[in-house]
Amino acid sequence: MLRTALAAALLACAGYAGASWLTDDFQVWTAEGARRLEVALQPVPVPEVRIEGPGLPVQPLAAWLHAPGRVTVVDFIYTRCETLCLSLGGVFQQMQRRLQLGGGGGSGAGDGVRLLSISFDGAHDTPDRLAAYARGLGADPALWQFARVPDAHESAALLRRLQVVVVPDGRGGYEHNAALLVLDAHGRLVRVFDLAEQELALNYARHLAAKGGA
Repeated sequence: MLRTALAAALLACAGYAGASWLTDDFQVWTAEGARRLEVALQPVPVPEVRIEGPGLPVQPLAAWLHAPGRVTVVDFIYTRCETLCLSLGGVFQQMQRRLQLGGGGGSGAGDGVRLLSISFDGAHDTPDRLAAYARGLGADPALWQFARVPDAHESAALLRRLQVVVVPDGRGGYEHNAALLVLDAHGRLVRVFDLAEQELALNYARHLAAKGGA
């Protein structure tokens, strides 16, 4: 009996140690959780990619993000999406309304926070299509802009760097993950939030903007 109890205790200790190691001292239980913890501890700079969109001439994404006192909340979408992207659009609509109301303590329109929706379907989502999509969502270009990465290799590099998963569904569309990505004025991904955490994402972005965007 004693031997059995001792063996059980040793197994429990081994299991605890293994779980602790695998989850960074129980801070993480999923791959997505690990991603968020890693980003929070070590911000991720965007790669050298170029974007373009309605009102946005071709330019480096890092240069567009580099604006003192500005923080950007980014999502990834494609205009033909009829599921998850609609939820993302609804979340950004609500965030836009909050920014229009102001009151976050920042400077300028949107309390120093802006929204950017990036299409990963660059071959289809031309600037004209993105403009029509933006109008359908009631996007205010002063707060919420749309862009694509016209070069397919650069687009793939951006998705890899920010760990955005996009998989063709075999029907002309894509399966993809969705999150609210907060990027600072230095062009670094600093936080990742769930769609349901839009208020946390916005409050964090406002806080960061009030500190000068860094």
